[in-house]
Amino acid sequence: MTGAVVITRPLAQAASLAARVTALGRAVEVLPLLEISALPDQTALKAALARLDRYALVAFVSPNAIDAAFVHIPRWPAAVTAAVVGAGSRAALAAHGVPHIVSPGDAAQSDSEHLLQTLDLSALKGRPVLIIRGESGRELMADGLRAAGALVDVVPAYRRAVPALTPALAATLKRLLAQQNDWIITSSEALRGLIGLLAEMDLRHPDAMQHNSVVAMQQQHLIVPHARIAETANKLGFSKLTLTGSGDERLLAALQSCL
Repeated sequence: MTGAVVITRPLAQAASLAARVTALGRAVEVLPLLEISALPDQTALKAALARLDRYALVAFVSPNAIDAAFVHIPRWPAAVTAAVVGAGSRAALAAHGVPHIVSPGDAAQSDSEHLLQTLDLSALKGRPVLIIRGESGRELMADGLRAAGALVDVVPAYRRAVPALTPALAATLKRLLAQQNDWIITSSEALRGLIGLLAEMDLRHPDAMQHNSVVAMQQQHLIVPHARIAETANKLGFSKLTLTGSGDERLLAALQSCL
């Protein structure tokens, strides 16, 4: 019996992929492993977005950054170039009518390191660049741009949090671990959060020595779009991994190969 496809993206980005997986004839479980919320104080974000036309480049670290920012962007300045790391973010910007988008050419290398290699860094020397990201995140892109001489503003647009281990979530996790599934994991942070939730579950179990949810999870099959997530998974003890490259088309192709 083929198990379910567990989609662990934040809720706002899960629906479209869930519908396409269902169309393949697979059962789908939507299990967001990161909750996305607006910042209580959006003053800095609104101020930066009100002067978008002064930036030579605006980089968005994720679809969540795009969603949060475009709440406050009535019209994108046509002369401003946007930069993103993945195919999903590129599609989201295109849907908002952004004409000039830079992203890594190789879908298997959709990360900040390869975006920096793709950019014409010499052309950004002495020019203002805006990075829109979550409340916390990697500093690699900002550091790389500053090293090239760009004048970088980093503005948070949203916050991420691992969901609390409620009885309902614990029951869902136990049910999913009772069979083999294909787990679509699109964030290293989400995967670490999942392992933390399972470890907490084991500690709460009355017979924790006989019940190891973390080990059960390590036997599941993960489908991941980025090498950095695969590296995180390996360090966390996962061995059943499929690395697809960026974009829903590649995730779906990997699922079809599992049938």
